Amino acid sequence: MNKSNPDVALVTGASSGIGHATAKALQNAGYRVFGTSRRAAAEGPDGVAMLTCDVTDDASVAKLVDEVLAEAGRIDLLVNNAGIGLLGGAEESSTAQARALFDVNVFGVLRVTNAVLPTMRHQGKGRIVNLSSVLGFIPAPYSALYSSTKHAVEGYSESLDHELRPFGIRVVLVEPAYTDTSFEENLARPDRLLDIYDSARAGMNAVLRKAIETGDAPEVVARTVLKAATDSVPRRRYAAGKMARQVSFLRRFVPASAFDKSLRKQNGLPV
Repeated sequence: MNKSNPDVALVTGASSGIGHATAKALQNAGYRVFGTSRRAAAEGPDGVAMLTCDVTDDASVAKLVDEVLAEAGRIDLLVNNAGIGLLGGAEESSTAQARALFDVNVFGVLRVTNAVLPTMRHQGKGRIVNLSSVLGFIPAPYSALYSSTKHAVEGYSESLDHELRPFGIRVVLVEPAYTDTSFEENLARPDRLLDIYDSARAGMNAVLRKAIETGDAPEVVARTVLKAATDSVPRRRYAAGKMARQVSFLRRFVPASAFDKSLRKQNGLPV
């Protein structure tokens, strides 16, 4: 990378967790990095310019991109990382809550991507890395709505990649498994709790908490994002970490009935 004229990266949700680690990894690799947070004055890694952006607001996204272009004149890499979680029975969430989840995890990706594409097309090159999850390709009991947002991001990303290749732009996915971040602490809760799901929901909370505590460090995912951003011939999907690679392999090659039983067992559900 040209140190006197470095590529410019924009990372959404860079104030903590995977986004923070990714912004730092990209900065260390020679990118000029702009990170975003929803609230003002969030601290990012040293050397990363932090800007405020609400990915659910068109005007906020447009202002963000204008600010980056005013400062740097280009955007070579977009990492769509901003997202929120939701744990509970699918029946326990109203359509309004589901819509709000999609507004961040899916339409937020769409807004920021659409905002940077005119610049990338003009440049004749660009890379977009969308943070998905293993829950983007496997079932996720008591995370059905969150999983559905990641399934949507996967379909969107793979389809968009075909549309943008003629312009020198590639779109790729990074799929982490459980990562040791504050994700569990920041999970949204269902807005209409039902007693019939109390026991199972509590069980899934415990499973998730333990899995996150023993999960990969955010830096593992950040290194995968860096590879996805810099590979000269990118793959469509990059599994981030050992567990993600194992799950991806099993999903592809294990018979559906056996995978189903294993998933239920891993999640403490009756087989």
